[in-house]
Amino acid sequence: MGVPLNVGVIGVGVISRQYFEHFLHLPNLRLTAVADLDVDRAATVAAEQGVLGLSVDELLAHPDVDAVLNLTIPQAHAEVALRALAAGKHVYGEKPLALSTEEAAPVLERANALGLRIGSAPDTVLGTGVQTARALLDDGRIGDPVAAAVAWSAPGHELWHPAPAFYYQPGGGPLFDMGPYYLTSLVTFFGPVARVSGATRRSSRERTVATGPLAGSSIPVDVDTHVTAILEHVSGVISTVTVSFDVWATESPKFEVYGTAGTIAVPDPNMFSDTVRIATADDREFRDVPPAAGYADAGRGYGLADMARAIETDRPHRASGELAFHVLEIMEAVLRAGETHTVVELNSTVERPAPVPLGARPETW
Repeated sequence: MGVPLNVGVIGVGVISRQYFEHFLHLPNLRLTAVADLDVDRAATVAAEQGVLGLSVDELLAHPDVDAVLNLTIPQAHAEVALRALAAGKHVYGEKPLALSTEEAAPVLERANALGLRIGSAPDTVLGTGVQTARALLDDGRIGDPVAAAVAWSAPGHELWHPAPAFYYQPGGGPLFDMGPYYLTSLVTFFGPVARVSGATRRSSRERTVATGPLAGSSIPVDVDTHVTAILEHVSGVISTVTVSFDVWATESPKFEVYGTAGTIAVPDPNMFSDTVRIATADDREFRDVPPAAGYADAGRGYGLADMARAIETDRPHRASGELAFHVLEIMEAVLRAGETHTVVELNSTVERPAPVPLGARPETW
């Protein structure tokens, strides 16, 4: 392992805590600075982490920042990424890559022109949960894959998040917020998507903040809150995906993959290492499967560490901007299909990312 990648974080909101927890466990990353539009919050977090607290401009200009971890709200993802690239920094960002493919395309083009890397969450697909399910598929444990079914739902993030308004603005909603976990997993399993159809709905329920200083305030809703899609993968597999902020309770399985010789119960792809289960034509009872692939004990930041190692060894990184761009186009196409009641063809494609062998470490693979 070579010199660690110096990382500056822009945006120190709720999600940043999960990244900070894992920096100490990733020796090829070194947290050097943080910045936020709320300067006082940035100073507080900087003191807690023992790093520099800077303005956004200062962080982008600082020589001890090699890569920017972009944890801003979705509306700022593309703008911050382009500014970081212009400053000569690699970028790893939270999902989605941008609000639209129109916004995202210049980010990838600029990075390629400058020889810089773009990475994007979710990196949960690198943990033992999704990677073990992929290993079962690749080993033919359920025969040829035929289809997959996803059903994620919740009443709405306003019940727990202290400032949830952005979840109901463009770049949010159940599709853009939770969809990337499932769609990234589906592309990891079956490869790119060729076309989609779907139906979408915005419910009439009024949304009100339930916790924190904004409790009781109403939330404008400018996104669809219930989305159902059919994805046709280039490989021939058909995936059905439903994501919703309108379900108070359900007993539907979250994620299953169906093959000619069995079924895989995929664990929640919002987590890194939950248990995979399998039922086969010979044994129709679901059985737990021990981890067979993936980064063990993974957490937020493993995708960035994987990217840092890829920079060092001049190899593709797994949680890539190209993968995030394809997932973003899938989501755009689903919304367009729902609005126009048509089948929408995708323009982008992407290679399945390399699998993660069991026992691998992101700093040494």
